[in-house]
Amino acid sequence: MPRRFSDQPVTLSLPPFTRAVAWLVGINVAAYFAFAVLRLAPATAGLAQRLLEFGALVPYHVAHGWIWQLVSYAFIHLDLLAVIFNMLMLWMFGSQLEQSWGVRRFLALYFTSLIGAALVTVTAAYGNALGLSPLFPALGASGAIYGVLIAFSIVFAEMEIMMFPLPFMLKAKYFAWILIVVTLALSLRQGAGMEYIPQLGGLLFGYLYLKFVHAHIPARRSATPYRGRGLSDRGFDVRPKQSIVQGWREKYYRWRRRRAARKFEVYMRKHDRKIFFDEHGNYIDPDSPQARQREQNGGKTPWVN
Repeated sequence: MPRRFSDQPVTLSLPPFTRAVAWLVGINVAAYFAFAVLRLAPATAGLAQRLLEFGALVPYHVAHGWIWQLVSYAFIHLDLLAVIFNMLMLWMFGSQLEQSWGVRRFLALYFTSLIGAALVTVTAAYGNALGLSPLFPALGASGAIYGVLIAFSIVFAEMEIMMFPLPFMLKAKYFAWILIVVTLALSLRQGAGMEYIPQLGGLLFGYLYLKFVHAHIPARRSATPYRGRGLSDRGFDVRPKQSIVQGWREKYYRWRRRRAARKFEVYMRKHDRKIFFDEHGNYIDPDSPQARQREQNGGKTPWVN
């Protein structure tokens, strides 16, 4: 299992907007307002309905090849309170994970939970679990959000979080159990399965990701919570790749520096002064062993072209 950090209390009042979280929140909010605007006018209401049928998770459609719905459903919200709650939870808990893991590892967790929740929903619908039907649509990012919540509760198990609006603190590991029990109880209500089955699927796949994927990251690359640049992948040693043009430009400037140093050496020798540079064009201290060695070799420079 991932390491648990117990020495740093966390406050969830104003977390940073990290890069992946900011993009996910922006896309979900933009999609909500796009559907809201389209549904206002009678002329565009039909388009909104077709887009909804195209993007919502309908197990029957997925079984007949509409596999994009395994992802697209999580970016569609029709209820204002639902999108506010989901995005608030993503901001509060997801930003902390992204800062600690980096963008790539966080997005891997998010989409693993998202797709896993969809697969559980499709399986439950075709198994007629809790009265579900393959024709019932599912919407919203709650499956992915619950995967993020369970990951936070395990990785930061000893951290205390405030149970807003209740005025008391609770360790994250206990919050996870409360989350599981409440979600399971709600899913057992008559007719409520399609709303809560994706959340249970997100909890399951968020846990599986931590146990079988994140837990096997080599120790030297395991990230620890850090502050500062919230947009960084520092925890996973991600280095930007150098472009070909930039590489050639740097080689050209190094060549110009060596060429200028070589010319300056020749010029100073003509004036009976010995000044040496190394093969990279760096000045050599006249009193250094390297300078004396160069003098013994007749001042020849092992230039690199």
